[in-house]
Amino acid sequence: MNKISVLGAGTMGRGIAQASVLAGYEVVLFDIEQGLLDTSLREMFASIDQGVARGKTDAALAGWAKTAVSTTTSLATAAQADLVIEAVPEKLDLKRQIFAELDANAPAHTILASNTSSLSISAIAAATQRADRVLGLHFFNPAHIMKLVELVRTDDTSEETAVSAAAYVERMGKTAVFCQDTPAFIVNRVARPFYGEAFRMLGEGIADVATIDKLIESLGFRMGPFRLIDLIGCDVNLAVTQSTYSAYFQEPRYRPHFIQQRMVESGRLGRKTGRGFYNYK
Repeated sequence: MNKISVLGAGTMGRGIAQASVLAGYEVVLFDIEQGLLDTSLREMFASIDQGVARGKTDAALAGWAKTAVSTTTSLATAAQADLVIEAVPEKLDLKRQIFAELDANAPAHTILASNTSSLSISAIAAATQRADRVLGLHFFNPAHIMKLVELVRTDDTSEETAVSAAAYVERMGKTAVFCQDTPAFIVNRVARPFYGEAFRMLGEGIADVATIDKLIESLGFRMGPFRLIDLIGCDVNLAVTQSTYSAYFQEPRYRPHFIQQRMVESGRLGRKTGRGFYNYK
């Protein structure tokens, strides 16, 4: 692989693009609005510069990386890569539509990957004529820092595709964990009760947001549940919870909480909107 395309210029897509270009890949970043792409590119370059200032990124590599990233609002253009990673909102119909268009435009050898947190890779792959070259590559926020990547194989994913994807992950200095195409895979399935119990405690008035976070962090967690939700996005957290709950046929331990819905409806999505469970303005 030499050329990687990332679909979605949000926090996750930008992080994947940054990790990829710093690993020496040529990167194309796609979104539907050029303004979003311009903003994402500025934030990515600022992050790369911070890495140089902290001594974590070689200055020469950083300089090259800034020339190796391009942007496009054309999905057909983005499809012209060795690996395409989709990081758009958690909506199955949207992802299937995108994968069908990618399949129609991408070269035969191109691997198509989804960064979905919980949706079925098999259902996404069914929209293409290359199910053997489709898999999940689930990164974690912030994608340019977190080492873990879930590599999700369907019954149709070929061994060649899995090996190529694992080599891509390892070249970035990350760890690929292989898993099967089950609802929410590994991490998000385990994480649902982590969030769910915190919401129930908050809803029942047992403790406030800051206290719950502080107690969890005192156990060794880098972030408490509400700080982490603000980083990921309350809308993303709710979407993953809803899809997991549905996929497991309303298993009670995965049930969403009304506080999640209220946060999304009020526009308090976390860091990306300046306010979530905490105020970032």
